[in-house]
Amino acid sequence: MTTAHLHSPDSSLSVAFERAALEIRTHTVTVRELLELIGEQGLLLFSAFLAIPFLLPVAIPGTSTVFGILMVLVGFGVATDSLPLVPQRLLDHPLGSHHVLPALQKGAETFRRFERLIRPRVLVLTTSRLANFLNGMVIVAAALVLMLPLPLVPFTNTIPALAVVLLSIGMVERDGIVIVLGYLATLAGALYCGTIAWAAWKAGSGVTEWLRDTLNF
Repeated sequence: MTTAHLHSPDSSLSVAFERAALEIRTHTVTVRELLELIGEQGLLLFSAFLAIPFLLPVAIPGTSTVFGILMVLVGFGVATDSLPLVPQRLLDHPLGSHHVLPALQKGAETFRRFERLIRPRVLVLTTSRLANFLNGMVIVAAALVLMLPLPLVPFTNTIPALAVVLLSIGMVERDGIVIVLGYLATLAGALYCGTIAWAAWKAGSGVTEWLRDTLNF
């Protein structure tokens, strides 16, 4: 899984997503079927797909936890250089095609814009076992931040999702610069979400103290 091939003009990221979209002809598609459709480029590309709905206005309802767990498992697989053990229940989780198809199409459109800028460079961040371990654990961290229960707060999903996309694509394309951008996005997402969580906790503590004083608890 972690030995993804270098970029090939005959097998671009956008084309992989377009082909997957063309293969979906049913009303629903399971995670297992989707993984098989995108599997030519490996689990890292699948991980990038999982993050895309959180970047674009094509969100798939009820997927934050399911997709987040899958990204965590992929990250651990990258870190340990092994195939992740995905629970059968997650693999058989059905997704509506009317949500999946726009995500694949928007993903293909987005990747097409940037593919010419991505190329193998700074290979020290992509070729060693230590680099794979670090990259995998950063994917895990970004996915955990994405799963934080911070509803209705802007960018709490977007920033860590961007980090997962950058890290996944950077590893697939052996582009160390893109991987560094993924590190920075993960850090930014953690700081942003952590600050919001801390502020919410402080606000909650203040309300609790006010109630205690008012009611003489």
